[in-house]
This record gives sequence, C-alpha cells and structure tokens, in this order.
Amino acid sequence: MHDHPFRENADEIEELLLQYENLRAGKKSSFLEEECFEILIEHFNEKNNFLKALEVVDTALDYFPYSGELLIKKADLYIAIYKYNDALAVLQQAEFFDAENIDIYILKTDAYLALDMHQKAADLLEEALLVFEGEDRLNLLFELADVYDDYEVFEKVFDCLKLILEQEPANEEALYKICFWTDFTGRNEESIKLHQQIINENPYSELAWFNLGSAYQGLKLYEKAIDAYLYAVVINDKFDYAYRNMGDAYIRLRKYKEAIEVLTKVGEITRPEDVIYEAIGHCFHKLGKFATARFNYRKASHINSGDSKLYYKIALTYINEEKWEKAIVQLENALRIHKNVPEYNLSIGQCAMQLKNYKEAVHYFSMTVRSRPKNVRGWKALITCLYQSEYYDEAIRQCVAALKLTEEKPLINFLYSSVLFACGKQKEALLQLEIGLKKSPGLVKNFVEINPSILQNAQVVDLLARYRKLKRKK
Repeated sequence: MHDHPFRENADEIEELLLQYENLRAGKKSSFLEEECFEILIEHFNEKNNFLKALEVVDTALDYFPYSGELLIKKADLYIAIYKYNDALAVLQQAEFFDAENIDIYILKTDAYLALDMHQKAADLLEEALLVFEGEDRLNLLFELADVYDDYEVFEKVFDCLKLILEQEPANEEALYKICFWTDFTGRNEESIKLHQQIINENPYSELAWFNLGSAYQGLKLYEKAIDAYLYAVVINDKFDYAYRNMGDAYIRLRKYKEAIEVLTKVGEITRPEDVIYEAIGHCFHKLGKFATARFNYRKASHINSGDSKLYYKIALTYINEEKWEKAIVQLENALRIHKNVPEYNLSIGQCAMQLKNYKEAVHYFSMTVRSRPKNVRGWKALITCLYQSEYYDEAIRQCVAALKLTEEKPLINFLYSSVLFACGKQKEALLQLEIGLKKSPGLVKNFVEINPSILQNAQVVDLLARYRKLKRKK
C-alpha cells in the first residue's frame, strides 16, 4: 500500500515534465512513450492551460504521426479554444487512422453545433448509428437526443429515448428523461405501450411504473394512473414523486381524503415544501374544513412568504366562514405583494360590501374593471355595489361604459335595466330588459336577483311572460 499516492502522482508528473523539456531541448537520451504524452496533455487540460496542452500534443505527433488518439485529443483542445473548423480538419485526419472511434463522431457533433450546423450534426450521428452497436450506440443516441433538443426538433428527442429503451429497457437516464418528453410532446399512447413492454421484462422497475402512471395521467385516465403509481411506491416506498402525482390524480377525481393521505406521505419522506402544504390545504378547503385548510396554507406561506396566492387562499377560507374583516387582512397581504390582481381586488371589494363599506368596495371593484375591462364579473360587482349604495347616476355612467368595453354583453343590459328602474326611467328600463332577453334570456336571473320586488311590476311580468312563450314555441 502507498501512504502518499497523490504525492507520488505529482512526483510522476514532475518527472514527465522534466523528460518532456529535455526532449524539447533536443537532449539525445530523452524519449517519451505515447502514453506519457497523453498523461501530460491531460495534466495541462485539467489546469485549463490549453495552449500548453496543444504544444505537447503537437510534439507528440512529431513522434507518433499516425496516432488517431492524439489527433482526437488535439481536436478536443481546438474545440476548447473555439477553433471549430480546425477541430473538424484534424478529426478528418483522425478518421484515416481510427475510423471506428466514437469520440470522432461526438467531437464532430460538438463542433457542428458550435457552428450552428445542427442538421449536419444530426445527419452525422444518424449515419454513426448504422456503424456502432451496444454501449456506443446508446451513447450516440443520447448525443443525438441532445442535438435534436438544441435544434428544437422535440419529437425526435422522444424517438431517440424510445430507441434507447428498446435496446436497454433498464436505462435509468433514458427512463428519467422520457417522462418529461412524453408530457412535452403529448405522446402518451406510445409511452404507455413502451412502458408496458418494459414492465413485462422488468416488473420491479419503479421508474417504468411511474412513467406509465404519468402517461395515463396525461390522457386524464386518473384511475389507471393511480394504479401504476401504487405499484411504483410498493417497489420503492420513498418514491416521493409517485406520491405527488398520485395526490394530483386523486384531486382531479375529487377524492380529497385520499389525496391528503398520499400528500402527507410526501411531507414525511422529503423536506417541507410550500406546494405540498398548499395542495393539502386545497383538499381540506374542498372538504369544507376551513380551519385545517388555513393551517396548511399558512404553513405554505411560512416557506414561501412572497406567494400572494397563498394569502388569497387563506382569505377565501374566511370568506366561506363569513369572517369578512379577517378575510380583508389576508387580501391586503396579498395586494401588498401583487396589487393589480383582479381576483384579489374583486374579493376585497366583496368583503367591504358585506360590511357595507360601499366607498371602499367601489374603489376595489373599479381597480378590478380597470385590470380586466372586458370581463363582466368586475362590472357586475361594481354596478351592483353602486345600486345597493343608491349611487344611481354613477351606476348609469358605469353601465354605459361597461356596454362599450364588453362589446354589449347581455348581463350588462339586465343590470342597466335594474338601475334605470331604480331611477324611475321605466321606458328605458324596459327597453334594456328586452334587449337582454333577446340576447340571452337565461341571464334574466341576474336582473331579478338585484331587486326581487321588481316582479311586482306588471309590465316587467308581461315582458317576461312573452319571452317564456316564445321560448316554449321554439
């Protein structure tokens, strides 16, 4: 056993450097084997002293001019100093002496890519696939997949990974990569067939089961996806991504209790993450367990305090419980981070309206319609608030603006009609009501909701009855 291997290695390099300098100086007794030159080239390469490495390789080629390996090293160094055309010329020489060396193809590919000659790089590798077999062929397929990724021919990236897995079904790198590219290209059916074949050969491949589940999930076949993920976690009970995806599939199926169970498992086997707590909070929210949902949303916000959406979700749990003041506090937190999000302004306006703080509510609803002038939800909230606070003149002005900006959406006609009735402008109100009924009679409930007593108006009742008859005839 050697006590100081690194020292001895350094001593060996020093000795080789001395011999090299003697050789360069023309001392007759000096001579280096090709392998010694290669050690020195690697030494300078590791130190990023590429010019010195090139000097060594050129000296070596004076003594071993037919060495394909030395020419390949020279090409590699040219690529390191961005001399791509020189590298290609040297590789052309190397082919005469070592045509079946895979490094020639890989370095040529690197040079072509650096010169933006993507198609040439792809064609070269496609040609090489006909020459090489086994491990070399796999390496070329990975290289070709990278070329197509760089070239943005994404379908062919999937094709390369599929060929790798057909040759070597247990290749972990390909199994990891193909999951992403299946989702990216949407080739879920092919992925399902491929991974079913892999599982037939290797039923204990958790990655194959996971990829199968992911492909099913891509087709919205959530039950089948869950079955595949269950196999993956039976094989590896610490497979957190399988639990994550399973949780998502359960949520899609509205099986919130099951989703909570598997998402909680993620938290047990990995470090805490805001997205997991947020998903668990979402499930409790859907189950009507607002306090527990809040607890999880807060955990998420402690990890990611800059995510305004989490404060918004906490606010929604308070809104569900009609705790308007507490909801406002959370919405203000959200607005401090992102002040122009329409949903936040709309929700805080609705809370203020519930507390009869109409001036504040109008401010927030105005912010909402300013952000999304074509969206009728904001206009409905603003006009309804002005109506309830009896600012009828302003409500009329906003109705006119809303009709213009929403391209005369029928909901606005119904709201406009309600405001006009409140102002005593019955003739104009009936006209707007009739326009709304002609466009979309199903939206009349919005007209009645704002003032149910309007159904005591005989002209309104007659007009509604007439449209009901027309609807029945149709």
